[in-house]
Formats: sequence, structure tokens, C-alpha cells
Amino acid sequence: MEAHILVVDDETAIADLVELYLKNEGFTVHKYNDAAGALACVRRTALDLAVLDVMLPDMDGFSLCQKIREDHLFPIIMLTARVEDMDKIMGLTLGADDYITKPFNPLELVARVKTQLRRYLRYNPKETGETTEFDFRGLQISKSNHKCILFGEELSLTPLEFSILWYLCSRRGNVVPSEELFEQVWGEASIDSNNTVMSHIARLREKMHELSRKPKFIKTVWGVGYTIE
Repeated sequence: MEAHILVVDDETAIADLVELYLKNEGFTVHKYNDAAGALACVRRTALDLAVLDVMLPDMDGFSLCQKIREDHLFPIIMLTARVEDMDKIMGLTLGADDYITKPFNPLELVARVKTQLRRYLRYNPKETGETTEFDFRGLQISKSNHKCILFGEELSLTPLEFSILWYLCSRRGNVVPSEELFEQVWGEASIDSNNTVMSHIARLREKMHELSRKPKFIKTVWGVGYTIE
């Protein structure tokens, strides 16, 4: 099962142990010892699951879980030495999907990771290749009825503009080179296509009421392409 998993624990030995067992199962592991590094990873990487320690040096795991939940729905498993029921309730209330206390059996953690991933893939069509709609941060775009709604307002997009936005949403979290965007949307080889893509992105941003210097959705990565985070 190919999946990208975030592991955050300030105890190096535990983080290394979790990484070892998950890698043995074929998972790609993104390992961090603090919340700052973890949040940076969340912003730039398409993750499938997170394993978060509660006690971190710069932010507690519950707060980290809450920040992740502002934009992401992938499963979160909390790791902690605390055994009080209130800690468990708090973690689940803030958006965690499961809770394991230390010390733990690594094989049990792996089993729980697999269980959460199966549930997520079953109920999240984005991961099954059957996506017909994206809905995040006030933006709703549906391929089935070709509609795009932003903060309750339906946008009047041309087929090209819709296709550009749809492709960027489908690659959310990744930087899409201008050449790739042109080839995927226009269906042609990208020869001197940067200006064409740039002009369509500009019109799309205008319809989305985006500030050119501080866009909320479509961001420019200079010299590379565009991304929706």
C-alpha cells in the first residue's frame, strides 16, 4: 500500500522506530521532531496519514492536530504517554482518528495505520481515482455539473478556466509546471506556452477575486509554475 505518512515525535528513538516499521510496510515516511517542521511538510506534501506525539518542544500535539484539520481530512493518530481519559477525549474532539499510549507495540501501530488508511480510501473518492468534486477553504468545484462556487458565489468560468482550476485542485499541494498545465489542459505540446498559461491564470484569479500579490488560492512559484496549497 503506497502512502505518505507524517511522523512527529521529539523522542528520536521512538520516531526512528516508527519510521522503520512503517518503511518495512512500504510506506513513505516524513519524519520530524517538532511542529514547525511538520506544518511545513503538510503545506508542501500530499499526505495520507499523520502520527503525532502530544508532547512536542514548540507546540503540543493537540494544537498541531487542530491546525492540520483546518485544511486536511487525512487520518491522524495521536501518540502520548498520557493515559487519562480527558486527554483521549480532547484528542478525538480536536480531530484525531485514533489514540495510542506509550509504550506501544510497533506492530499494533502499523495495524492501526493500515486500518485508518483503508477507511480513508474507502470514503474519500479523491484517493480512489474517482474524484468528481473538491471542497476546501470555501472553494467547491464539481466535475459532474461543471460548476465552481467560491464562498457561496457561483463563478462563470470558461471551459479552459474550469479545466485549469480543476487540474490544479487535483494536484493540490504540488507545484504544477506551466508546461505540464498547458499540455494537460490544451492537449498540445508546450512550445512558448508560458504567456498563454499566464494570461488565463490572470483571468481566473480575477474571477476568483484574488489579489494579484497575495492570492489565497492559486499561487505562483516563480520560474516553476503554479500551485494550490
